[in-house]
Amino acid sequence: MNILVIGYVWPEPASSAAGYRMLALLDTFRRQDWHVTFASPAEKSIHRADLPARGIQEVNIALNCTSFDTFISELQPDMVMFDRFMMEEQFGWRVEKHCPQAVRLLDTEDLSCLRHARHQACKHSGEVSVDVPRSLLFSDHAKREVAAILRSDLTLMISPTEIELLTQTFKVDPALLHDSPFMLPPVTSEQQAALPAFEQRQNFIVIGNFRHAPNWDAVLWLKQTLWPLIRARLPDAELHVYGAYPPPKATQLHNPAQGFLVKGWADDALEVMRTARVNLAPLRFGAGLKGKLVDALACGTPSVTTSIGAEGMAGDHDWPQPVTDDPATFAAHAIELYTDANTWHTRQQQGWILHNRRFDFTLHADALVARLQDLQDNLEQHRLDNFTGAMLRHHSMKSTQYMAQWIEAKNRS
Repeated sequence: MNILVIGYVWPEPASSAAGYRMLALLDTFRRQDWHVTFASPAEKSIHRADLPARGIQEVNIALNCTSFDTFISELQPDMVMFDRFMMEEQFGWRVEKHCPQAVRLLDTEDLSCLRHARHQACKHSGEVSVDVPRSLLFSDHAKREVAAILRSDLTLMISPTEIELLTQTFKVDPALLHDSPFMLPPVTSEQQAALPAFEQRQNFIVIGNFRHAPNWDAVLWLKQTLWPLIRARLPDAELHVYGAYPPPKATQLHNPAQGFLVKGWADDALEVMRTARVNLAPLRFGAGLKGKLVDALACGTPSVTTSIGAEGMAGDHDWPQPVTDDPATFAAHAIELYTDANTWHTRQQQGWILHNRRFDFTLHADALVARLQDLQDNLEQHRLDNFTGAMLRHHSMKSTQYMAQWIEAKNRS
């Protein structure tokens, strides 16, 4: 099997959950001894993963350029995975033209149209925004993203909540979707025993890439509302704020007198999570699954989050740690976890159980490979069953092709 992955960015596992999820998908393909090529038009960051060390070929590609046509014609992949719908929009028609029999996968990371709609709702209300009106949800952004899903043979969805939204509200055929959450090794009993105990830990932690709007909003909500409530009861407590790419507006929030310490980039995110006593994830909007909560489960660090943060995280199981959208209750839960060793220990143990049940690498990797192989074996019938997708590919291929050719001609002149 020869698979091409077209990345929106180069994977940065230390910067975002999307980065280490992408690596898990790439490792899944390599475990099958498939030949994997990762191509991206993005600039290479110093924080990107070493893909060649994993046996993955790296290729730089250009937007709106016929050089991609030559590249993919020579590569002739059996399968192409687009990292987020923008890459499907940009390169899907070229794949269709030069490799019509290649299976086309789309990896959403999260359903970004849902995240954007919730962001708009939160701007209006200032509150946690789970349910949003259709006037916000049925946006141009959603039309583009759902169209890309329909044009693709299969879309990998990280959250069962988003699968339900697509099938029930947008009427997407479930045969076009595959539940593919985080895929992680289990936390063994030996690893659990080696982690710092309650008494050895100190400080609250909040962590997340500052370029991701929900994370920046969470830091602001903490600074303005939640942390003062916690600090009033725990005057010596500190909140350590970590995240990749902190902008000046974030570092300016640093205030040791208030115990609000903006640390910025963490060389080892798991290490700072292991030494913290309580993880705070006050997300007022967002989508997908939250890598910071998965990391906290693995590190034995209990979390307090909102209904947005907990959404989809437990799958068919119950989320075992405090969830509330009310600021005063959020602060009360955080204080209890920080001061009550028995409650903390119970939440920690429940977290490990959920982590190992929900995010088992082998279970989800095997299910994904089986689905892809079945898809490849039955591709012709699968596409016949998806007339809407064929119709969209017919029309979008022409419009996108002409736009790309116009841009390319303009760039040459």
